This record gives sequence, C-alpha cells and structure tokens, in this order.
Amino acid sequence: MRVATRIGAVLASLVALPVLAVAATIGGNYYAPQYDYREFFAATDGKNFPVVLAGTAFPGVDPAVVARDLLPAMQRAKPRPALTFTYDRPIPPPSPDYRLVLVFDPANNLNADPVCAGEPPRFQAGKPGRFYVYAIYCRNAQALSFTTAWTQATGPTDPRIEQLFRELFMVVFSDQQQRFSQANPIWIP
Repeated sequence: MRVATRIGAVLASLVALPVLAVAATIGGNYYAPQYDYREFFAATDGKNFPVVLAGTAFPGVDPAVVARDLLPAMQRAKPRPALTFTYDRPIPPPSPDYRLVLVFDPANNLNADPVCAGEPPRFQAGKPGRFYVYAIYCRNAQALSFTTAWTQATGPTDPRIEQLFRELFMVVFSDQQQRFSQANPIWIP
C-alpha cells in the first residue's frame, strides 16, 4: 500500500510539473516586412536600448517602484545582443529611433503603429494578480514587431515576470525573421 501511495504521489507531481514550468502565455505575433533581426542586433549590440512604459502594471503599487523593479528583470532576461535596457531617451531622439514600448493592460483594439507614432495608448481595466503586457518594437513611427504576454504575478519582483520577459523577448526579437535571408548576398545592403 505504501509503494502505491508513493507511486501515485510521484505521478501526480510529474503531471503538475509542466504547469509549473510554463510561466507566461504569449499571444500571437506580428513582424512587419521591414523587420530584420540583423538590423535589431546591429542597432542594440553594446548600446543602450530605450524602453517606454505605458499604463499601470500593478494597480496600487507606485509606478516608480514598478519601473525600478522591472528593469533588472528585463536585463536578466535580455535577448542575445549585449544591450542595456534603459528608461532614458535622448533628446532629440536618434534617427532611426529604436525602442521597446510596453503597454500594460492595453485596450483590446489598440494598434501598434499609432503607439510607435506617439499617440497615447488606450487601456482596459487591469485584473488583480495578472501581469498583462503588449510589447511593441518600434523604429521611428513604425512597429517592426509586436506581441502580447500575460502571467499571474503578485508584484514586479515576482519571478514569473522575469520568465515572461525571457519568453516575450524571444518572440518580439525573433532571430528567425530576416528580411534578406533568401536574397542573393550581392543585393544585401
């Protein structure tokens, strides 16, 4: 009887393991025809990469505290280039102006290009205990890629946030999307 109980407990823990391993849900993705991972790599490798936060990630928590605590989580989960995430944006903005915009609890019909063009985003009511973000990679006024992601989280230091960023960055900054991958090398700028 004891052996059967142990086997049952082991099997139950194995069934629960995949649920614990998945920290985030990533929505669909979009890549503009102009998106090229090599351009992202060249623009960010060894450089500061601006992040713009919009909305309230955790209602009831000071936005300055959220921003302070999210930056190290993003940095630990950063994509492959040796970039440094920062909230500082040069004035005037560089040309081209690459940045990541994170919109928390976006409206269901929010479009990425207007956000990149500087229009204020619209929001929906947040749900307590859920971290929901719309990530948009912008070049000037154009969205080059975007997706959504969400996870259950109690606050900005919740380890599930860092795991969400790891998964999110693999989608937003996908190295599988290369505009000139099929072109003749002599035509690549």
